[in-house]
Amino acid sequence: MEVTAFLKGMGLGGSLIVAIGSQNAYLLKQALKREFVLTCIAICVICDIVLIGMGVAGMGKLIVEAPALLFWIKIAGAGFLFWYGLRAARSALNPGVLKAGDNNPAGDRGAVIAAMLAFSLLNPHVYLDTVVLLGSIGGQQPGNGRLYFALGAMLASFVWFSSLGLGARYLTPIFAKPRAWQILDGVIAVVMWTLAISLFV
Repeated sequence: MEVTAFLKGMGLGGSLIVAIGSQNAYLLKQALKREFVLTCIAICVICDIVLIGMGVAGMGKLIVEAPALLFWIKIAGAGFLFWYGLRAARSALNPGVLKAGDNNPAGDRGAVIAAMLAFSLLNPHVYLDTVVLLGSIGGQQPGNGRLYFALGAMLASFVWFSSLGLGARYLTPIFAKPRAWQILDGVIAVVMWTLAISLFV
């Protein structure tokens, strides 16, 4: 029973986490730039662990019963996603400053941490997926199944974000060309704007 709950949590958690979104897109870009990758991975995993734990513990009901809170999270999230989409679009139009490699000056750690936290916590879909959906399903598991379900979902998060962050370095030869960065930033801009619009559709 515990093994079944664990595998169920890992499967469902993985299917939700792997979906293309702002968090994954930002982590991928930082990984390709090789800037504060472990920090970004840690933030993604820790945020998921906390949110999944809250959901399985029963906090999902509070999210469902607080539409005003979700509304303001949507406002903040949409504004942030639209702003970052503009930044990505501007970078796509200026490929001269986009070069992969180890000789580039590192960005500001504080700014990267703030951005990663924003991508992780200012998206209402994150709460609906982790706290509400995973929480409601995990909470229905009998006995210790609730704990094993949560652990499975948390492990899926750790495996995915670690693989994405640490595996992106193998794409470095492709992104040694400014054109590849143009395409990536263009895709990121579209993803950010699409997510911003989807929050109100």
